[in-house]
Amino acid sequence: MLSEHLLELVPGAAEVRGVEQLTGGASRETWSFDALIDGVWTPLVLRRGRSGRGSMTLEALAFEAAARAGVPEPGILARGDSFLVMDRVDGETIARRILRDERFASARPQLAEQCGEILARIHSIPSTAIPDLDARDPLTETAAMIRSFAEPSPALELGLGWLERNRPEPDSDVVLHGDFRLGNLIIGEDGVRAVLDWELVHRGDPFQDLGYLCVRAWRFGGGHPVGGFGTYEDLFRGYERVSGRAVDPDRVRWWEVFGTVWWGGVCMQQAWRHLSGSERSVELAAIGRRAWEQEYDVLLALAP
Repeated sequence: MLSEHLLELVPGAAEVRGVEQLTGGASRETWSFDALIDGVWTPLVLRRGRSGRGSMTLEALAFEAAARAGVPEPGILARGDSFLVMDRVDGETIARRILRDERFASARPQLAEQCGEILARIHSIPSTAIPDLDARDPLTETAAMIRSFAEPSPALELGLGWLERNRPEPDSDVVLHGDFRLGNLIIGEDGVRAVLDWELVHRGDPFQDLGYLCVRAWRFGGGHPVGGFGTYEDLFRGYERVSGRAVDPDRVRWWEVFGTVWWGGVCMQQAWRHLSGSERSVELAAIGRRAWEQEYDVLLALAP
């Protein structure tokens, strides 16, 4: 029973109740529960890796380093190689609700600038705080991933060609979140309350995180270029004020196109995990069907 296992994981827990699995996460499971600690019911979350999906040690170190850098993060009560137990932060992660519900009407106008500020703090994390971070060339890896499938994608190949021809010179090398977008942020009426899902943390160009937040897929149907909720100008203003680094919009656009091509390849990869029979999953199959959306978005991004 998971409840009994949680009693072993949570320091000082006398009782556990309300264990419920939350939706989302193709490679991690997330469970909500309450633990009785020192006579007080404490709302918590268990995040654990699915079978064979790798260590969570870097993710835990990233949570802790980000909190020290001033990034809003849940506190970690316990961690191991395959799990994290964290405080449960009140708020919403579902993009459709954040972008459309009246409850978040006052938060939406400030989200882009807040995200810029938070990304600047993430990029200030010393690389020594999270040792052994991946710093391989993302374009080379993405091209290899897309070209590894038996079925070619002319649209994604077109995007790869554009990226190779227009690649900017390397900028500074910083700690990157790697998946900074709605769905991985807890939002309240006051704005961003926590940054989640550090599974893809790595090192690289700081503008990669900014461009990724602007990828059309992560606008979730919203009418604005930054996450569906804000403008480039607001995002850049918040980032520049905290980081002291000037934002080059052309570099951000390159990374926005890269993020679209990369996500298209990941959609194909997730589909293959299901179709190959190695990990049968309706969720993986559904993600795989979105590959064509990224092909369309690449053509849209590169249109004159």
